[in-house]
Amino acid sequence: MLFYLYSLIAFAAVVALIFAVPLRAKAWVSLALTAVGALAASTEAVRVLACGVRSRLWLFEGMPFDGETASMDPLSALFALVISIGSVAAVLYSQGYLRHYLDSKSPAHVSLHYTSLVTMCYAMLGVVLCDGGYSFLFFWELMTIASFLLILFDAERREVRRAALSYLIMMHIGFVLLLIGFVRVDVATGSATFGALGECLAAHPEQQLPLFVLFLLGFGMKAGLFPMHVWLPEAHPAAPSHISALMSGVMIKTGVYGILRVMQQLADLPTLHTAGLILLGAGIVTGLWGVMLAASQNDIKRLLAYSSIENVGVILIGLGIAALGMAEGFRIMALCGLAGALLHTVNHSLFKSLLFFGAGNVLSKTHTTSLDALGGLAKHMPVTALLFLTGTAAICALPPLNGFVSELLIYLGMLDGIAAGQQPLAAMAGLVALALIGGIVVLAFTKLFGTVFLGSPRTHEVAEASEVDGVRIAAMALPLAGILAVGLFPQGAVAVVTRAAEVLLPDAAATAEGALPPTFTMLCRTVWILVAVIACLILLRARLLRGRTVAEGPTWGCGFTAPNIRMQYTGESYSEGLQSIARPLTHDSGEGSPVSKGEIFPAAHRFDIRHRDRIGRLFSAWWVEALRMINGRVMRLRTGKINHYVLFALAFLTLVFLLSILNLL
Repeated sequence: MLFYLYSLIAFAAVVALIFAVPLRAKAWVSLALTAVGALAASTEAVRVLACGVRSRLWLFEGMPFDGETASMDPLSALFALVISIGSVAAVLYSQGYLRHYLDSKSPAHVSLHYTSLVTMCYAMLGVVLCDGGYSFLFFWELMTIASFLLILFDAERREVRRAALSYLIMMHIGFVLLLIGFVRVDVATGSATFGALGECLAAHPEQQLPLFVLFLLGFGMKAGLFPMHVWLPEAHPAAPSHISALMSGVMIKTGVYGILRVMQQLADLPTLHTAGLILLGAGIVTGLWGVMLAASQNDIKRLLAYSSIENVGVILIGLGIAALGMAEGFRIMALCGLAGALLHTVNHSLFKSLLFFGAGNVLSKTHTTSLDALGGLAKHMPVTALLFLTGTAAICALPPLNGFVSELLIYLGMLDGIAAGQQPLAAMAGLVALALIGGIVVLAFTKLFGTVFLGSPRTHEVAEASEVDGVRIAAMALPLAGILAVGLFPQGAVAVVTRAAEVLLPDAAATAEGALPPTFTMLCRTVWILVAVIACLILLRARLLRGRTVAEGPTWGCGFTAPNIRMQYTGESYSEGLQSIARPLTHDSGEGSPVSKGEIFPAAHRFDIRHRDRIGRLFSAWWVEALRMINGRVMRLRTGKINHYVLFALAFLTLVFLLSILNLL
């Protein structure tokens, strides 16, 4: 009961404080509350990662599933750092982003939003610190409810309500799968921790693969694993941008964390090889599906949401390679795959938060996220454009930024596996898939940055846009610092993730010290040479232009003297070639009429096309129809006659009595 009591007291204190303070102080109070927890968790996480120890945090006896414990080992410490940085950045960004909502939203509405935001941040920390069982499921459900309320910030819009409902339904399907898994572990061992899962798997070999798949589906629902990803491209565009950044950059990583914990329990079992193939296959399909759909989108936030699915696929490819290496006893392959997956988890949280913050800047200043309505924003929002360009280069895995380091590790794992003849076909499949994903990512993000920030403004809202406030720029600086730190000092970043990898792969740090230093010494040297060359070119350009007059003029039109905005690339035209390949994956709908082939001198046309995920339509169709049928059946019971309602109550009591007699309740 102490767990209930402490949780209730803490939640009541947060609610009372946020609701009590003045409207314009709510953001700062929420930031202080979040920063306190983030600082405490980060301090302990740094100590655990530095010393490689396991720290016990709490123990409650007499709880469901035979007591609950929480601890921090290097793996949970790494995720606690990701959550802490992402949470503080998101709450700080909200102070500027929500400022223009304060006049249109009631104080209670804003208070509920910030209460849910703080609750979600602490719930995510609880998820990665609990050892499993009831408290883990409690924080998992608390995280879901809080994020559901955060998505509903603009609940007056129908599409927001629909996205939030879809998210809630799918998250509870995942929750039921996790609950079934933990109950089966509790029945088999008398406990429901992740450690007990390992005992259950070792004692019952026939349950190893079914339980792994069950937990993979439950955690994959949160992570955005194909085909359970359909909530993600709907929920992220519907939520405010700081919530999109928190959900995409941080929350979906709790699903990855759960998969890692289950994988930890398979480390010494023969099922690990099959699990590795499943993870690798799921990663390839998820990554390719996500990036193909991302490149087809004409909305900034939908493109970024599908990109998150793609990056989850990249992480799973790394985990699959790691599992295969562990199963075959090839430690370098396992180490590179696992360290690459962990580092990409950290990296994605950084550059995806930065990109969603940039999307929020664009939305708040232009009131649209449609690519075909934007253009030329680099002249009006230069700082946002520069930061967004950095995030774009990082997500494309270009040196000297962080995305390059993590994907290089995964590539090294696959190449070492092929060279040593360890699972060469699987490693080759992962290598080809990762190369395809990387190429399409470049297409998607050159389309995104070029259409939004380059060229000329297409509307007067874009032409009148201005730079955002300093608070939002400061929030964007937090992930930017992480991107540069990992990219410029890759050896330190790899050392941190290899310490976390030791939870699954003992002596990972020693293996890394013997195998990786030459590669990363060369990488670090190359990175700094590249930085020096760029700096020299900038200084040389500045010196050459010092005594010259620089004049601005219109873009050269290849001999045409009257260029206009209709001649610019749109998002649709930029990726038209890829969309012809991806058409079987999407359901397309359009508004307006395109230019026909017979129009030699076409008049003005307005044409907007949307590319919807076919899997999403299949998933949404069944639950919408199921809800309609359930509602129709339930409505038949509303007869309006009191004797019928008394009869229903007696029938329910009779059912409870019979189930009690039969020991089924």
